[in-house]
Amino acid sequence: MANPLIGIFRVKELRERILFTTGMLVVFRIGAVFPIPGINVRELSAYFLAQANSGNPIVDYLDFFAGGAFSNFSVFMLGIMPYISMSIIMQLLLIVFPTLKKISQEDGGRKKIQKWQRYGTVVVCLIQSFAVTQYAQSISRSVDNLLSIDMVPFTLIAMLTVTTGTIFLMWIGEQITKRGIGNGISLLIFAGIVARLPQAIWELGGRVRSGDLNLVFVIVVFVMFVAVVALVVFEQQGQRKIPVNYAKRVVGRRMFGAQNTYIPFKINPSGVIPVIFASSILTFPLQIASTIGGNVPWLASMSQALSPRGPLYNVLYVLLIIFFAYFYTQVTLNPIEIAKQIRENGGSIPGIRTERIEEYLTRILNRIVLPGSLYLALIAVIPTFIQWAFNFPTSISYLMGGTSLLILVGVDLDTMSQINALLKMHHQDGLTKKGRLRGRNL
Repeated sequence: MANPLIGIFRVKELRERILFTTGMLVVFRIGAVFPIPGINVRELSAYFLAQANSGNPIVDYLDFFAGGAFSNFSVFMLGIMPYISMSIIMQLLLIVFPTLKKISQEDGGRKKIQKWQRYGTVVVCLIQSFAVTQYAQSISRSVDNLLSIDMVPFTLIAMLTVTTGTIFLMWIGEQITKRGIGNGISLLIFAGIVARLPQAIWELGGRVRSGDLNLVFVIVVFVMFVAVVALVVFEQQGQRKIPVNYAKRVVGRRMFGAQNTYIPFKINPSGVIPVIFASSILTFPLQIASTIGGNVPWLASMSQALSPRGPLYNVLYVLLIIFFAYFYTQVTLNPIEIAKQIRENGGSIPGIRTERIEEYLTRILNRIVLPGSLYLALIAVIPTFIQWAFNFPTSISYLMGGTSLLILVGVDLDTMSQINALLKMHHQDGLTKKGRLRGRNL
């Protein structure tokens, strides 16, 4: 009975949360195989089966993070990425326009921003769903009977269906965060990646049996994968502690004694957010260019230039990761606001003058963010290196590093930390006997 896994289901609140989360993820996976009305599933499967050997890196990339929903032309084929893209746009707008930031800081302002963000998600979905219909039209030129209805009705139905599917996924993510366990949006991405794991392993085994891949290379890459996972966990748990001393304070008729505490600055303060933001920013134009590129020559050239295996894509990927690492850290850990709170509460940092706290915190954050962002960029380009060096299939190489690995490890740590906190709250043993699990904001 001391098994922590048994303790999870003994706590009623935790059991209900886990079952609710599991049920929502099952709904997500069921919706990933329901095709858009008007698509001939047999002809579509035959087309992608014929394209399996040549492979389209852009479609493989989009399909991997959608959990196979993109190649199925399902109602969830866009996944949750339009919502993430709109959240990035909204964060940038809050920085550029001070009026929006003031609105967000007012009473009820956060709800207004979230409502506008949902409306913006609908617009992004409509744009991406129209690009999807153009991609289906380009496939129908080489595949007979792919569309069972005319193009104009199919376009309207597909745009409505795919947009509704993404909005429904957004609602599922919010419900998981509220009534389930873990961050709902992150868990949806996590589930999509995990759903591709069995097929990726089967494909890897098939290549080893056929002799296309050397078994020694597979073992070497697997050892690299274990080492990278260990480094990711170590890096995500690392902290730089800034000591803060508080003097005695009088609040009302009560006196509070002096306190010695610290501010925990993580080695990677923004977690996996820069990688998700960078991939979303690149995926949005990439999807439009790849789906409409057959009709517009310059978009076709752009699609080829931005291939996930190409140098231009990876250079932009690294630069965007570094940019978003600094950007998100400044938004969530503003040194000016932190220093203001320290001064207002009568605190001080040993060896630092009160008026120079902002400068000190800024210098510390810059020293932390730069190596952290370079580390994230290194992890992000590992799939490209594995494909180039070992000729691994796309489905496996994406799991060995990059966005998928960071999301898998990060979401797992975050979910385990929440489960651990709920177990401790109900006077149960935690998931681990040694060490501590620290959650992250995803």
